[in-house]
Amino acid sequence: MRFLDEVKIYVRSGDGGNGAVSFRREKFIPYGGPDGGDGGRGGDVVLLADAQLNTLIDYRYRPHVKARNGVSGMGQSRTGPSAATIVVRVPVGTLVRDEISGEILCDLANPGQQYLAAKGGDGGRGNQHFKTSTNRAPRRADPGYPGEERTLRLELKLLADVGLIGMPNAGKSTLISRISAARPKIADYPFTTITPNLGVVRHDDFSYVVADIPGLIEGAHDGAGLGHLFLKHVERCRLLVHLVEALPPDDSDPVANLHVIEQELVAYSSTLAAKPRWIVVSKGDLIDDKQRLRLEKKLAKLGEKVTTLSSVTGQGLEDWLGKLAGRVRKAQLEDTQRTSLEDAPTRAGATQVHHEVDRDDDPDDEDQDEGVECVWVS
Repeated sequence: MRFLDEVKIYVRSGDGGNGAVSFRREKFIPYGGPDGGDGGRGGDVVLLADAQLNTLIDYRYRPHVKARNGVSGMGQSRTGPSAATIVVRVPVGTLVRDEISGEILCDLANPGQQYLAAKGGDGGRGNQHFKTSTNRAPRRADPGYPGEERTLRLELKLLADVGLIGMPNAGKSTLISRISAARPKIADYPFTTITPNLGVVRHDDFSYVVADIPGLIEGAHDGAGLGHLFLKHVERCRLLVHLVEALPPDDSDPVANLHVIEQELVAYSSTLAAKPRWIVVSKGDLIDDKQRLRLEKKLAKLGEKVTTLSSVTGQGLEDWLGKLAGRVRKAQLEDTQRTSLEDAPTRAGATQVHHEVDRDDDPDDEDQDEGVECVWVS
């Protein structure tokens, strides 16, 4: 399936059904009074994060999502049926943005998370609601309320535990194909990978997700080589594995190549630059032990872990995967603890309680006398 990480869609909820004008007519009851029912609600449009999806390609060819209108009310005080909710399934990690204002409306970062993109209109009231002591046979009913419509931009940022980054042709795709069931295109030329690839790595009873990010070049943060489109997928990764080619075919310096990518991360986002790294020297079978030790010593000066691997021969692979699984476990635990702290109440000893009322609960207080009253309970 083709990968697409950004798409624009138009959503419109359904209008509410009209209220009915009807009068009760039965044998021996010629003037039974009004019995017009209310209209049904229009259908909602809801975005749902689906863990089984990994692309937005479906909405490139179906950019319009419209819910049905509610059915009008009927006699005998029957309310018209409400329209069904339209569920728009999107990949986990989809950012929902208003196309006009650019405002971020929702971040669907968890499986099953929902966002009400367009609320259906309420149904109009039937004429039974307008009966008064002076108007026993009202011929008035409310029309249904209109639904909502808006244009949204959906931006997918892949959710992965580990992100593989590096220069083009550094061996990222070969590595992910060796450690997972992912089968990206692999060839001996730069920019073979032009879309991110996800793979699930299993180590003993633990599994985690690895993302193969297309190769980055100098100026990536400004869009060179479409780098700005690829870097956004690294933002959600817990750990970055930076692959450095042991023996670049263009005779460039591996350390200089590493610095180029590191500078791009810093220029793109301070959050991205602060993520933990693991430097991996790829294609380790092409150099001898003396060259390997010399290169590892140079790279170690950056203060990050350095490991030499060969995806072709499997050199150092099994031991590295075990250590990587340990770091991912630790990162997942830290994220869980951080989320728990962020979700904790910020005001100790007080709970905000909302009362939906049509009148003021306390005539002596100074809040507004209608709508929703907010009460702080110690």
